[in-house]
This record gives sequence, structure tokens and C-alpha cells, in this order.
Amino acid sequence: MSKVFVLDTNRKPLNPCHPAKARRLLTEGKAAVLRRYPFTIILKREVENPILKPLRLKIDPGSKITGLAIVNDVTGEVEFAAEIQHRGQQIKKALDSRRSLRRGRRNRKLRYRAPRFLNRKRREGWLPPSLESRVDNVMTWVNRLSRVCPITAISQELVRFDTQMMQNPEINGVEYQQGELAGYEVREYLLEKFGRKCVYCGQDSISLEIEHIVPRIKGGSNRVSNLTLACSSCNSAKGSLTAMEFGYPEIQKMAKMPLRDAASVNSARWALFGQLKDTGLELEVGTGGRTKFNRVTRGLAKSHWADAACVGASTPEALHVENIYPLLIKAMGHGKRQRCRTDRYGFTNRHAPRAKRFMGFQTGDIVKAIVPMGNNTGVHVGRIAIRFRPSFRLNEIDVHPKYLIPIHQSDGYDYAERRCRNSPVA
Repeated sequence: MSKVFVLDTNRKPLNPCHPAKARRLLTEGKAAVLRRYPFTIILKREVENPILKPLRLKIDPGSKITGLAIVNDVTGEVEFAAEIQHRGQQIKKALDSRRSLRRGRRNRKLRYRAPRFLNRKRREGWLPPSLESRVDNVMTWVNRLSRVCPITAISQELVRFDTQMMQNPEINGVEYQQGELAGYEVREYLLEKFGRKCVYCGQDSISLEIEHIVPRIKGGSNRVSNLTLACSSCNSAKGSLTAMEFGYPEIQKMAKMPLRDAASVNSARWALFGQLKDTGLELEVGTGGRTKFNRVTRGLAKSHWADAACVGASTPEALHVENIYPLLIKAMGHGKRQRCRTDRYGFTNRHAPRAKRFMGFQTGDIVKAIVPMGNNTGVHVGRIAIRFRPSFRLNEIDVHPKYLIPIHQSDGYDYAERRCRNSPVA
């Protein structure tokens, strides 16, 4: 299972230890709990000249979920795994809502904030807020894990697919033309482009084959613009016909679209790459095709954290992932900065209080509530939403603060643990 992070009394990171050893240190009074998420203990003594393992942090950035894994390069053991769920779509929705409210007030000639155009400049490397939040989330956890674990190197999946190879499959080089990774790069791109389903019948969750939109016998090439995905039965039925002759002219049109989507997928990854370089740690990069190749050859089931463990050429020949329970991290934000709230028409109807804490708690704290009586009798665990009266909201119930035991202070994230094991693929 995932290891427990250990710090000495000077807060210097040591090798992660087994949960049983951490439990023994806590029971004997030799250590104390420093953080719940990720679970970290701090020793009550200084450790001189510790022998540290060569640990590598591996990152598989995604648009919705990013996988993290800490791997021992020598033994191949996965020490820690996590998945970060981003809130990019929520940010975009909030910005769209704010924009529509402002425009509505301007059109109705009401009091409004004047639009700004000439005085706005975008800094170099600017990203939309929805993409920037993804980069910030990942860097937050890279910094946190670096403070509690002796990480010496980082591996990042920089691009999902090698666009140079897909645009020009005749490029010089044996590795591009005949290498084992070539098919994985192209297939990964086609899966992203066509939604992981047969373009003709629309079936998903089935085995898909790469097929030519214009067959080679009719002058079609091996370029990615002439490739698509189809199930075995549709591929056989199509035979030597073109997609247009087979009754799907839209497929032929879609395949000719430029690789613009690849650039948009990779934009946030390049921004993340630049910030990871600034950490000063050894940085390795790889493609999604190599990640998939590593995962398939090592017989691991598909998951975000397993993909992260397989990023890059440094992946050990054997990865030990038995009994790993990944920490599920959900970005929640730090609340609204907006002090003046509006109704659905954009009119002011309330003001948010300036204070953020009440009776020692703030919204987002993870607590345990032990309610002795009433309709909600029992033990409840989760994030609270405070009110400025002794009645807080916890898991759809109202709880008095006197029943609450703090577990983890609000830090902008919610946590859970996936109680399922990663089993090798048969």
C-alpha cells in the first residue's frame, strides 16, 4: 500500500515507511502526526546522515485528472500514488457567467463596470485561467511532495503524441519508421481525435482497428490525416471503398482537419514543463505513446496514476503496484473573492461577510462530527460549510460546532482514498 511520509525533528524528509512502522512509532511516542493528507509523521529526534533512496516523481497531466506517482528507480516499487481532479470547467463557467452579467447591465444602461480593451496586455506565456489552474494544482502538489519526500528527479508526460511523426511518417530514422513506439503514438492520437469509438457504427468499449479512409489501393497514404478507427465488422464491410463511397463523407472531412487539437492539449503541459525546470531537479519527458507502451508491456490496468508510474524511458522493467490505494485529490478552490453577490439578473442583493472563521472553523475544513442524539445521530466525516451561527453544514446535515473534531485544515482540496487495488491485466 502507499507509504507514509516521514520527517525528522528539523523537518528534513526521510525515506517513506510502511504504515505498520509508522503506527508503531506513533504508539511508542517517537513520532507525531504532522499532516493527514498526504499522511505525514514527524519524528521527535534528529536523524544524522540518513541513507536516502533515489525516488522519482512521475506526472501524467490531463485535462480533467492528473496522475501522480512516486517510484523507486532501483526497486521499481511505487511508494505513493494520487490523482488530482481539476476544476478548469468550473472556472470557465464562472467567468462566462460574470461576463454575461456585465454585458447585460451595460445593455440595460444600468450602473456597470466599463469594458476595458486598450489598457490590457497579456504577459509572455499567458494561459487562460482554466488552463492556468491545472498547472497551479500540479505545481502545488509537486512542491508539497518535495517537502515531505526526498525526490531527486521528475518525469513528465510532455505531449500526448509525436505530431512530427504523425504528419510525416516517411521521416528519416529507423525508430520512427519501424520502432515499437510508432504504432502507439498514432493510435493514441486517433483515440483522442475520434472519441475512442468506431467512427462508422459508434460502438465504444470494444477492440478498434486503425484503418485507411482512402484505401492504399486507391492512392491513400499512411499519413495520420488518412487514418481513423473502426471496429472489425465495419472495417471488413468497408473493404476497399473510401469513407465517402461507404456513406460517411463527414469522416473524410473530419480527418483532413489540421492537428490544432494537439496543440491545445499540449499548451498547458509546456507551461508546466517550464515551471518544473525551475525546480532544479533532473527532469525527464516522454510522450503518451511511450507511456501506453510501458503500461501495456508491464501488464498494468488503465488508470491515471498507473499511467503516471509508466511515464518516460526511466520506467523500471518491473513495477510493483500491489495494494496501492491512490489518494484522490479534488481541487475545490479557496472560496469566492467577490464581496458583492447578485441575483440572476445581475442586481446586487447581498454582501458576503469579511470574516472567514467562526468558532475556530472555516469553510473547507475536514472534520469528524460525533452527534450523540437527534435525527443525525452517529459519526459523520467530511468538509464543512460554516455559517455565522452555531449551525454548520456537513454532508447535507446541520451540525453544532461543539460536536466537531478537526481532522485537516482547509487548503483548497478535498480528499478521499480509492479502496480498490490495481491488478495486472490478464
